[in-house]
Amino acid sequence: MHTNPADLTPVTVADVLELPELAAGQPELAAGAAGLQRRLRWAHVVAGAAAIGLLDGGELILTTGAGWPTAQGALERLATELAGVDPAAVVLELGAHFETAPEPLVRVCGERAIPLIVLHREVRFVQITQRIHQRVLAAQNEALSARTEIHEMLTELGLNRSPVDYVIDRLSETLDAPVVLEDPSGRVVAWAARDRDPESVLAAWTQPGEPALPADAERVVVEAQGRRWGTLSALGGPAHPAGRRTVLELGALALALGRLADTSGEAWLRLSSKQLFDTLLSGRYRRDAELAVQLAAAGLPVTDRVLVGATLRGTGDFGAHGPLERALLETALRRAVAPEGRVILVPDTEAADGGARATLLALLSFPRGDPRVAPSAGDSPTPLVTRLARELDMLLPSTTPASWRAHLGLGADGTGVRSLITSLERVRAAGQLRPSAAAGRVTAQVAERQALAYLVRGFAGSPELQEYATATLGPLVAHDAASGPGHSGDLLRVLRAYLDQPTNRSLAAERARLSRSVFYQRLALIEELLDVDLADGTTIATLAVALLALG
Repeated sequence: MHTNPADLTPVTVADVLELPELAAGQPELAAGAAGLQRRLRWAHVVAGAAAIGLLDGGELILTTGAGWPTAQGALERLATELAGVDPAAVVLELGAHFETAPEPLVRVCGERAIPLIVLHREVRFVQITQRIHQRVLAAQNEALSARTEIHEMLTELGLNRSPVDYVIDRLSETLDAPVVLEDPSGRVVAWAARDRDPESVLAAWTQPGEPALPADAERVVVEAQGRRWGTLSALGGPAHPAGRRTVLELGALALALGRLADTSGEAWLRLSSKQLFDTLLSGRYRRDAELAVQLAAAGLPVTDRVLVGATLRGTGDFGAHGPLERALLETALRRAVAPEGRVILVPDTEAADGGARATLLALLSFPRGDPRVAPSAGDSPTPLVTRLARELDMLLPSTTPASWRAHLGLGADGTGVRSLITSLERVRAAGQLRPSAAAGRVTAQVAERQALAYLVRGFAGSPELQEYATATLGPLVAHDAASGPGHSGDLLRVLRAYLDQPTNRSLAAERARLSRSVFYQRLALIEELLDVDLADGTTIATLAVALLALG
């Protein structure tokens, strides 16, 4: 990491003007007022024109003009040469050699924003250089100490494989400024800011392309071993003893170390998704616009888009370990919505199986008019279901058992953040329902075709509804749980098959995988246990709601 000596020195020309030793000379700013915040690395007393060539740049030049030419052309050349070494500022003591500041020097310093300070009274240059050198060295020592401290802290975070969001929090705290980490595609992975709204911090990342940041922002690349993994940005904030850019570069190094340790390469992607879902489902935002900005910055556009909440899970024996099943489901869904659509995915750790199986939550965003979210007639699969089936067919290993299926749950589509939240909450609460469509290895439940199921499942957690389901179906549950002659354990399954086809008992028997005679016997036993008539419409509705509530 290259270090400019001036970067270690927060001493500016404006600071020098406040020194008592310089104030004794009655200083006057003759030119270059725009450069008063220039930082200086040293102070030199310069006599004669030849010494100019020995300067490195960034120095405060102290001179009486001794040995300078007086002819106009020669002064022009001297002024140009002096400005060419880019000093921090020029201090010219008047009286001994010049009564006023030479016009060529005033003009060139003004053009280059190099402060030209003239002194109207004699001062001791040695006192000024000593004071400046003391302050410069003290500032450099402070900067080096601060840099060492920051380096140790961030290196330790990297070696400890600290979570990315924790590293970003520490960087933001250290710089007292908003810090944003984005991946190579420009999607925000993590961000942190004290008392700042997401709308003000992330606005630049909601548009495609390079974010348009303020002039005082710093951006550094996160890379290691020749690979670029993202960009780290710090928005405006106070100066730091170690240098804001230096702190950011050390933070990028810590993130790169963590990225190298991530063998899966998915930690950043999962972090971004998890934070968004946590925010969305927990309601930890004040305005819909605030959440919309975070979604857009993470790569899920909201404005003028059709939004859908969804679930995706594997069912049946996959025949391989869970991570592969999940990876295949994620990849297939991403490819199914690309390129016009966008998706954010996260494992549902609160699913009924505790996250042991590949159960995913998804937020989908499509352009208006996209055929993949257009309704389809009857039981035919939607274009999205068909596309997902095709992508899975290309990805699945040939050893995948024939019984395995991917089950896609699609909530109601809508526009705006509020409809997206509702769509996700309802499809998540519904869990896995009987499919309303299928294509290839994909079965699907579609909210608009299963309105009653989604309504009942949305209230399934209420004690009243659970009491209703238990009271209605209790005898069947108890009978299925018992053992011995006459207790087949399949009455609930038979009832579901019948309620799917109440007007076609032969088809219901076929779907229950029972002969018609055995199926009819089971139905008669159900009517006896529940004391109901299964041909009655009210009874059918009552039992259907109870089954949905029972899950």
